[in-house]
Amino acid sequence: MTNQDIKSPSYLQALIPLVALVAMLASSVYLFGEDSSYGPNQIALLLAAAIACVVAFRNGHTWNKIEEGIVSGISVALGAVLIILMVGSLIGTWLLSGIVPTMIYYGLELLSPSWFYAASCLICAVVAMSIGSSWTTAATIGVALIGVATGLGLSVEITAGAVVSGAYFGDKMSPLSETTNLAAAVSGSELFGHIRYMSWTAFPAFGITMLVFTIMGFSNTGSADLSKLVQMQADLKGIFYISPIVLLPLLALLALAIFKQPALPSILAGAVLGGVWALIFQQDLIAELADPSRANGVVGALEIVWRALADGVDIHSNNEDLQSLVSGGGMSGMTNTVWLIISAMTFGAVMETTGLLQKIIGGVLKLVKSTGSLIFATIATGFGTNVLTADQYMAIVLPGRMFREAYQQENLDARVLSRSLESSGTVTSALIPWNTCGAFMFSVLGVYPLAYAPYAIFLWLVPVLAIAYGYTNFKILRTNDSQTNRVQEA
Repeated sequence: MTNQDIKSPSYLQALIPLVALVAMLASSVYLFGEDSSYGPNQIALLLAAAIACVVAFRNGHTWNKIEEGIVSGISVALGAVLIILMVGSLIGTWLLSGIVPTMIYYGLELLSPSWFYAASCLICAVVAMSIGSSWTTAATIGVALIGVATGLGLSVEITAGAVVSGAYFGDKMSPLSETTNLAAAVSGSELFGHIRYMSWTAFPAFGITMLVFTIMGFSNTGSADLSKLVQMQADLKGIFYISPIVLLPLLALLALAIFKQPALPSILAGAVLGGVWALIFQQDLIAELADPSRANGVVGALEIVWRALADGVDIHSNNEDLQSLVSGGGMSGMTNTVWLIISAMTFGAVMETTGLLQKIIGGVLKLVKSTGSLIFATIATGFGTNVLTADQYMAIVLPGRMFREAYQQENLDARVLSRSLESSGTVTSALIPWNTCGAFMFSVLGVYPLAYAPYAIFLWLVPVLAIAYGYTNFKILRTNDSQTNRVQEA
């Protein structure tokens, strides 16, 4: 069959798989709630891909051609998949070695009653950056801070806004974050380059957020009951060896990122160094976790480090909040994210190969007249996807697939797209009550998303800055600029 035998899809045909996907994702969230991202959403994506295939067959496409497109589409993300798996290993050894617990310990030192809101935001930022999870940060440190605010008679709405703002800043800027890796994968940008480029919007937004919370805190009076957080620090010291020297692998990884070394070998080196650090500084913990028959042996210690790389760690503590905070990681912990990426790339590849995606984008791009309007369209689409599908992963993947070619045609660097995806898909998810992120924050913090939304300053300031940069052409990278920079660096 020749290309002349293939019919161009209509707008209605192009929308059928997308509408079906939205309906299935909405059903997934309704039926499975927070667990919808752990399987049901992947099934929805693959079923939507099958529907797109049926539409494509009607227009004359063959399965062999579609299959080639799927394989090609998935292969684009394989580099990012390897990085995501390696990040799991990094988290495992950094928990075991005490690197993450040490960052949490010193982060709690920052809390001061005289600037409670700003300190809450900063603590959550430090913790989220160290563990790569806004959810875990909110469910542990965030809950404790809400309790402190209640005891002081301070605004729980403002405190929740500070917790969410700090948690999402740390999540965005952490190479351990699933959404950060996902945005880089979908857009085709390099992980550390993506994070560095995000800093142009994230750090100004966070600085303004901290300033506002500091001003808000001037009127606070009284002294805070910090007993829960002090107890958490004591529990951390009871489990791990806490010292600034434990953070040296973190500095090594930061140095590799600053000197623009490739992400995969850098993260691998960080994971291995974390394992070595665990053997040196956390010998008591390793002995406790190891098989009793060889608790003091080299074999037992190596087994625990090996397991941390593969399956993470499970730290036992009477403090349930602390236990969930310092347990997890491992390469196996990232398999669900890999599953999601493969499913999403399959759907996107079918839509792209059969011309359905181009038909939808063509309608949207008719309204795009400049770089600013393209970035605005991307962010608006990400926010709309968050509203319709109630899932931040979908709000990253779908716009990423939709607009990737448009950014290439405009000679925009892939990092412009990845930053736009994070500026909408990631940060706006917690503002929507029925989104899985908004629902989760409500369930753990006890504050309705619309109540803390005015104080979640970072979450709505980031997209505003990203759009403003687009229209003013400030820090907008072009592909020819990137090539010139690489030549100069060489």
